[in-house]
Amino acid sequence: MAGLVCVVAWLYLLLAHGRFWVIPPTPASDAGFAGTIAAVIPARNEADMIGPAVASLLRQQGIQGVRLFVVDDNSTDGTGEAARRGASSRPDRITVIAGAPPPPGWSGKLWALQQGVEKALRSAPDYLLFTDADIEHAPEEIATLAGIAEGGHYDLASFMVKLHCRSVAEKLLIPAFVFFFFMLYPPDWIRDPRRSTAGAAGGCILVRAAALERIGGIAAIRQEVIDDCALARAVKLSGGNVWLGATADTHSLRPYRSFAEIGRMIARTAFSQLRHSAWLLLGTVAGMLLLYLLPLALLASGSAALAITGAVAYAMMTVAYLPMVRFYCLNPLWGLTLPFSALFYTAATMHSALRYWSGRGGEWKGRVQDPRRSRR
Repeated sequence: MAGLVCVVAWLYLLLAHGRFWVIPPTPASDAGFAGTIAAVIPARNEADMIGPAVASLLRQQGIQGVRLFVVDDNSTDGTGEAARRGASSRPDRITVIAGAPPPPGWSGKLWALQQGVEKALRSAPDYLLFTDADIEHAPEEIATLAGIAEGGHYDLASFMVKLHCRSVAEKLLIPAFVFFFFMLYPPDWIRDPRRSTAGAAGGCILVRAAALERIGGIAAIRQEVIDDCALARAVKLSGGNVWLGATADTHSLRPYRSFAEIGRMIARTAFSQLRHSAWLLLGTVAGMLLLYLLPLALLASGSAALAITGAVAYAMMTVAYLPMVRFYCLNPLWGLTLPFSALFYTAATMHSALRYWSGRGGEWKGRVQDPRRSRR
């Protein structure tokens, strides 16, 4: 019976879950965008990466130019100076802000973002671009996003950029991470104004200044750990339209060389995604075991009928995963590894819960972003 449920579940995911596993090509940019864009980069100890990120934003084509606002979030490694060096070709286009420590009730990143937004809005931009300090942007990326937003009347448009994928740990886990993200937030559903699903990828978010003002600014999501999706949700709930896609041309410079590094990245937010619910945690673990581990168990069961069921489920799983494997230019054999990736992410999610219950939820760069709150 469980094997049949697994097969039916994969049939549903392939055929009726928003085509989440299909990666559409990046739309071509139009003739250009005549409006104004201000890019805000919150950065904490990012001296090794922020220079190329800043330089890539100053090389954008198809737009009049991007004004940069880098918030040096109490860094100790010279992040602000590195940002200025990255903007040496156009120092007039960058403002480096010395960030203040976050006040109570704010996460560190969102408080840094808020300080940048306050400064950026003084120039009355049409759009704000929220991006990370480790993202190297393709030359026409911002014009493409602006064209998508203008042409489709979207209030928020976001690209899932191509993450670093070279080490063995990255090849096993990074494509799976994006696959699971799109399963949670199918882009087709996000774009559909009739559906409540909303999501965005924090490395590259373009949002209308008017839409941000309509939701109450960054303060509306000031305590969120998964801030990108919270922002998209707030925009959609306010009546705005949201778009999410993927691009292979813009990429993250941040390497994850070991399984431990990726595990820490997942543990930072996974239990927050489950709203700190032990019941949702149990349901998630059960679902992961059913969808990804059960097919392997059935294949090894010794029963021909069960093995066939397991093979069918495994085949559908692999078919769904192969587009993501191709997106990352990996050998197709990596498409067979999704059960092992799922096992890792299941363990990382359980670890995330343990960190939250021990008072270390959302720990990142020396800050606890997701503290456990007592119930009243």
